[in-house]
Amino acid sequence: MLSARDAISRLIEGNKRFAAERASRDGLGRSRREEVAGTQEPFAIILGCSDSRVPAEIVFDQGLGDLFVIRVAGNIVAPSQVGSVEFAAARFNTRLVVVLGHSGCGALTAALEDLRRPGPQSRALRSIVDRVRPAVHDVVEARPDAPDADVLKLAIRANIRASVNHLRHASELLEGLIREEGLLVVGAEYSLDTGVVDFFEGAGDAAAQGR
Repeated sequence: MLSARDAISRLIEGNKRFAAERASRDGLGRSRREEVAGTQEPFAIILGCSDSRVPAEIVFDQGLGDLFVIRVAGNIVAPSQVGSVEFAAARFNTRLVVVLGHSGCGALTAALEDLRRPGPQSRALRSIVDRVRPAVHDVVEARPDAPDADVLKLAIRANIRASVNHLRHASELLEGLIREEGLLVVGAEYSLDTGVVDFFEGAGDAAAQGR
């Protein structure tokens, strides 16, 4: 079992390889496929956005069986996402959860457009927009005259923080793992332009764990 601290280090090193176009793509061959066919030990849980440009295994340069990935538009936290995190954390003893947002998020853009220029949406899409809307609303209220691009940048990070906080207090099971077993929930943002992942929310707690 990899500690949260070591898991973050492994993700950071993998992302550095990816961003520098030195991705190893190890762990994708036949031997690895056969190795994980009967069991898995993912060292990190990634709750990321469904955006086609942000596949977690690729941007962190990881192989089969390394990451337990949950993807949903806007990296929102709903009951099914909580249950998936609970499953991986309890079943596989995975000690790191990363909420991975990204620049130019379409779900946050849709929420901003809905605030600025309300219009009809399907009930299913509305369920996603409504979950990210508070993050956008708070930024708009704080900076009502800010350009949409600036609001979006701030709202993306606010939404990641909100999802991190939600997961930390989402269930008694997760709270117990955080309190007693060293489970860490952190937030990070992927840049579509640079390919770099910035761990900015709670990652410092991993360093503190290693003291």
